[in-house]
Amino acid sequence: MNGMMLSSAGMAGFSTIAYMVVIFGLLYFFMIRPQRKQEKEKAAMLATLAVGDTVLTTAGFYGVVIDINADTVIVEFGYNKNCRIPMQRGAIVQIEKPEDAEEKSE
Repeated sequence: MNGMMLSSAGMAGFSTIAYMVVIFGLLYFFMIRPQRKQEKEKAAMLATLAVGDTVLTTAGFYGVVIDINADTVIVEFGYNKNCRIPMQRGAIVQIEKPEDAEEKSE
């Protein structure tokens, strides 16, 4: 009788571990993996950042990149050439290259 109880308890423990592995696998494929992919895409986009690019910030402002430091970017906003604001690279959501803007206007 005791041998039968041990085997059923062992099977219950194994099925609990199997469920946990399946749940972790689903979490990885539906949450962690897409987030890492998105982070890699953003890092690749920010690596192409150059002076003269038009950028969109997380606040929704469009500006032109004037200077780039390690992780700080100086962006000029509007038509007033005196409105230059330093901001973090991470605050940039979208980059538009000058040559892309010329192609769209044609």
